[in-house]
Amino acid sequence: MSAVTTTVTELPESRVKIAVEVAPKTVEQAMLDTAKVLGRDLRVPGFRKGKVPPPVVIRRYGREAVLDEALRRTLGQWLADAIDDADVATVGEPSVDIGDTPAPGAPVTFELEVGVRPVAKLGDLSTLEVGRREAKPDDERIDKELEQLRERHGKLEKVDRAAAEGDSVLVSFVGRVDGEEFEGGAGRDQLIELGSGRLVPGFEDQLVGASAGDEREVRITFPDDYGAEQLQGVEAVFAVEVHEVQERTVPELDDAFAEEAAGADTLAELREDIAQKLAEQDEVAVEREFREAVLDTIALAADVEIPESLATARAAELLEQTLHQLSHQGISRELYFQMTGRSEDDVVAEAVPEAERSLRREAALHAFIAAEEIEPAEGDLLSALAQPAMQQGTTPEKLLKRLTKQGHLDELRDDVAQQQAIERLLERATAVSVEDARGKGLLWTPVPGEPAPAGGRPWAAEDDASDDASTGDDDA
Repeated sequence: MSAVTTTVTELPESRVKIAVEVAPKTVEQAMLDTAKVLGRDLRVPGFRKGKVPPPVVIRRYGREAVLDEALRRTLGQWLADAIDDADVATVGEPSVDIGDTPAPGAPVTFELEVGVRPVAKLGDLSTLEVGRREAKPDDERIDKELEQLRERHGKLEKVDRAAAEGDSVLVSFVGRVDGEEFEGGAGRDQLIELGSGRLVPGFEDQLVGASAGDEREVRITFPDDYGAEQLQGVEAVFAVEVHEVQERTVPELDDAFAEEAAGADTLAELREDIAQKLAEQDEVAVEREFREAVLDTIALAADVEIPESLATARAAELLEQTLHQLSHQGISRELYFQMTGRSEDDVVAEAVPEAERSLRREAALHAFIAAEEIEPAEGDLLSALAQPAMQQGTTPEKLLKRLTKQGHLDELRDDVAQQQAIERLLERATAVSVEDARGKGLLWTPVPGEPAPAGGRPWAAEDDASDDASTGDDDA
């Protein structure tokens, strides 16, 4: 039996109100668990420290105080249980209204309002045509690869002339602030590439024109966001001694270079090898782009409303996911906004178009799942878990059992259902040439170098498309 029972009331703009009732037995158990924690540091005559019985703790602190603490500790789980019991796909954070403190033996009641995934009505999918470009690298991309290969095989050679941008200089330097040397401000025999932008702005520029044996005085101001806080916004003077000027030379683009750099017999053979490699890479990109275009095609054909408030809520979710991922890399919320130079409201506002596109696609895809009655079998779930199970050193069966125990079975089943739906759509989709797609106003995979149909924008005029598709028009 579930710890909570719910009643769902639909509201306008893809929102629901969920009335929640937590069973009295569950409430009392939460209070006892909380009392055990509170009792660890409580001293009561006649009891050893940490051994005070929960009922005594509750009498000492008062039932209402212990219940408040129990709510603080367990409300998150009860919210998750309520959303699971209500069987809704939420969007954004819920607003919660907790009822009055219940009497002993009575349930805890509260209400929550939250956005939910909108319901879509599928369009006509009898002729699912989507443009698909060919994976064929052009000469410009091949030339770029060759040039990068030449750069990697370039060599620095000492020259007897003044340094120009693109040259490297071998220098020693000592930095001072207010006439005093500072930590990390000195270096010997450092090789600096002029124009690379790797040093503090202004440092490299002041070495252009220097020759071997020159001594230069370089004045800079450290940026306000410089890593060392004590130097942020501080002016410094560097005494720089130039030892050498070095010029990077790259090999000639000929058969000898092809053999030395890649083991090819001729330059023509090297070009063919690069073309094949680029084609293989491009084929992966074409597959991904075609998949995205198919999803956007059914999304734009579907009848679904995306309220602005819902799109904003999804945009905030996307931001929180990004911040959570960055936190594992040591980038705090504050540092992220400092690095981007934008406020939280700005980031959310910029993400709204992509959030609208995401919601439209989700709604259409789930409508397709319902129409096709796609229900993954246990074998499908186990197949989906094969790779992650191997990475975790366990079996798909054990991983499935663990996910079920943790309450993630429905989430897994929905994910697999979406993948099966996408595969079914890809099987039904008819790929047409980019030229045909343009002529028919269809979506297509973009050709490298030309403007892409961002967010699934049709080739047809934006004004014509905007009436039928108010979302998914921009990649944010």
